[in-house]
Amino acid sequence: MRIVLVHPNYHSGGAEIAGNWPPAWVAYIAGSLKRAGFDDIQFIDAMTNDIGEADLAERLRDLQPDVVGVTAITPSIYVAERVLEIAKEVAPNALRVLGGVHATFMYKQVLSEAPWIDVIVRGEGEEIIVDLLKAVDEGRWPEDRRKIKGLAFLDGDQIVATQAASTVKDLDGIEPDWSLLEWDKYIYIPLGKKVAIPNMARGCPFTCSFCSQWKFWRDYRVRDPIKVVDEIESLVNEHGVGFFILADEEPTINRKKFIQFCEELIRRDLPKRIQWGINTRVTDIYRDRELLGLYRKAGLVHVSLGTEAAAQLKLEQFNKETTVEQNKEAIRLLREADIFVEAQFIVGLDNETKETLEETFQMAWDWQPDLANWAMYTPWPFTPLFQELKDQVEIFDFSKYNFVTPIMKPEALTRGELLDGVMKNYRRFYMRKALFHYPWRGTGYRRRYLLGCLKAFLKAGVGRTFYDLGKAGYWGPQTKKSVHFDFDETRTIAEAQMEDWEASADRVARAAERREAVRKQGKARAVERNEAKVPDLGAAKACGGGTQQMSDVDA
Repeated sequence: MRIVLVHPNYHSGGAEIAGNWPPAWVAYIAGSLKRAGFDDIQFIDAMTNDIGEADLAERLRDLQPDVVGVTAITPSIYVAERVLEIAKEVAPNALRVLGGVHATFMYKQVLSEAPWIDVIVRGEGEEIIVDLLKAVDEGRWPEDRRKIKGLAFLDGDQIVATQAASTVKDLDGIEPDWSLLEWDKYIYIPLGKKVAIPNMARGCPFTCSFCSQWKFWRDYRVRDPIKVVDEIESLVNEHGVGFFILADEEPTINRKKFIQFCEELIRRDLPKRIQWGINTRVTDIYRDRELLGLYRKAGLVHVSLGTEAAAQLKLEQFNKETTVEQNKEAIRLLREADIFVEAQFIVGLDNETKETLEETFQMAWDWQPDLANWAMYTPWPFTPLFQELKDQVEIFDFSKYNFVTPIMKPEALTRGELLDGVMKNYRRFYMRKALFHYPWRGTGYRRRYLLGCLKAFLKAGVGRTFYDLGKAGYWGPQTKKSVHFDFDETRTIAEAQMEDWEASADRVARAAERREAVRKQGKARAVERNEAKVPDLGAAKACGGGTQQMSDVDA
């Protein structure tokens, strides 16, 4: 059985400015398939190699695969759908499989707009794809498709979703096959080194309303730190990787295992050969301020912090877990530990104004991170916050849900004015850094790294790829009224997906009604006890001491 995995050719002016990123999903899926006995696996990185539709069709025609597998995040969904449509045209007998976070939650939307997709893998793919392809290999497909957990597909006019599969419990049992990737093409521009994106954990214990990570991965699981270091050492020795970024949303959550990970890197003397970066929270840096020296010794050189912008601080929908002073202190602590710090700000919320954009810039300059990034608020369509805000969402062209296009239009600003305000912040921040900080602060590695970051910004700016400015026709403040985001306004929410949302909203509402009824019943009984002069023993609580019930959810 020949399996061809394709990384779709989608580009935006966001994270790509720092380099080409290796698609880790390919290594993890291929590793699981090879372990199960499927050894004819080919990979086409259409994104890194900028492969157009005609060239892709030719490659698929030449390969004549039995299975074509693609993944997609929300902005790349249409390109991924088109890949499988091309596969149908040139390899009509191949099974067409789609996975990823968007298809997992929006499978009704996807199957409605792309009925040529044979099957969607919902959730973590390593075990589900093996079960699926075993059924194909043994001649049990499509007869047994309803028996395989974690799938969605069309059966005539009916959209079918099988029972959800469990999460992968043995993460250490996954052996990624990194050999499929073209390592010479994955370069981290600031250092000019090959870059990898392994993970140490999956999931998140927090349930932020604007995030999808906790919904997709569900339970939080951490790998054995020794196994993770084994993988990193292999990337260094076998593929010449010199920089990695942990794919985890917050690898410092499990402090004990993160410390073990750092200590093992030091024990093997790996920091001399490879450096790394993470995303984490201000609260964790605050908590670990005495350990930052250890983290730096282990090779941690770059920390991206989720800091809250001025408009965010004014909204109840976002967790205001940190104060302005805590953000500032966390940045100071990292810089004192000689760790580069990048402050991430979310802008473009409904209450954004010229004044809040200016406040955010002033905060950034006062805090003095080494780098700052202003990302447009993007309402992922499968998050709880989207359900709260969906009446305000006007754009359903998911190809623009990329953190650089203003999906939400603030009440007080046009989208062009919002983009111009963000660019004004970028211009001021990096012009001042380039003139007065980067060339003169620190020596050796620090200066080289920061000038490398500046090089990445300049390269993207000159090429007009930064923030998709070339596509939008933005050339400065004089063009803020003429910028065009070219939204495909024919894109709408499919009827089946809308019905699913409404049913979900009904379940949430019914759960809220039940909680309210229980609360009222408890109050009524308390009154009865008081009237009968019976001592009040308090409301019934769960074993953990909580009083709230979880909402009913489907499997």
